[in-house]
Amino acid sequence: MDNQSADNRPMSEHVIVDGVITTNTVVHLADDDSLPSDGVVTVSLPRWQQQRDELVQRGDCGVRLAGADDVGDAVGDLAHFILVAVEFPAFTDGRGYSHARLLRTRHSYNGELRAVGDVGQDQLFPMQRCGFNAFELKPGLNAERALQGLEGFSLSYQPAADRDLPLFRSVQR
Repeated sequence: MDNQSADNRPMSEHVIVDGVITTNTVVHLADDDSLPSDGVVTVSLPRWQQQRDELVQRGDCGVRLAGADDVGDAVGDLAHFILVAVEFPAFTDGRGYSHARLLRTRHSYNGELRAVGDVGQDQLFPMQRCGFNAFELKPGLNAERALQGLEGFSLSYQPAADRDLPLFRSVQR
């Protein structure tokens, strides 16, 4: 995943967390990057598995799940993660939606669940329905305008991570 500048800063200046635009301070480390002494970082699931003890001791660490990763491999360590970042390498790759739904519904993950990578305004609402509460937009997008994408729908008919029942079941007659 390549969403940092050469000096390892996040390329997306802002992030939307729980409907609020904030400065992005999370650094996504490549597997061969050295571990900084402080600051919030994410590492890939394979790196987490290799350096688990060191990363748990360090704290301020999240895991990054790729589409091909098995969510079940991270479940035992969810309490150690400051956040879980799910990678969207391309608009057409929807595996991250499944990861989010599994983390929220099957594994009861309540922490920050952040969509990263090729994340655009049109995806925010369905991502939120699947369980994402944080969005690191692809570079060049206006965060305020993207936030409006979360407010564009008043109702959803289908059940999802944000509502267990379909709309017709929740209407009293």
